[in-house]
Amino acid sequence: MANPNIVNVATINGESVGFNLTATTTTTLLTVSSNKVLKINRITCANVDGTNAADLSLSITKSNFTSAGVTNFDTSGTFFLAKTVSVPADATLVVLDTPIYLMEADVLKGGAGAASDLDLFISYEVLDD
Repeated sequence: MANPNIVNVATINGESVGFNLTATTTTTLLTVSSNKVLKINRITCANVDGTNAADLSLSITKSNFTSAGVTNFDTSGTFFLAKTVSVPADATLVVLDTPIYLMEADVLKGGAGAASDLDLFISYEVLDD
């Protein structure tokens, strides 16, 4: 698997997507395509239930890759951005406001403690070399 050079990209497309977490189990939200890098800029979670709090879990399943210049790290596995974090009723949680990069074949997954109570909004850029 390649680690695309983000200095020499052919295109950078800014995008955003929203999800209503309808399942209480962890669901695949985004999978990074081959030869792409996904720069996630911001993730917010809104609790649309007017009465009850709901728990958010959000994780990244890393695909196996070869890093350029870094050693002694996990090259694959599931890592949590949020693990059963309570989002109060009618409140919004900023899950991520500092950019992170996802490599090709990485998967972003999410789940809610109560079905259809949480909305996610993700702002990102797709970098294509």
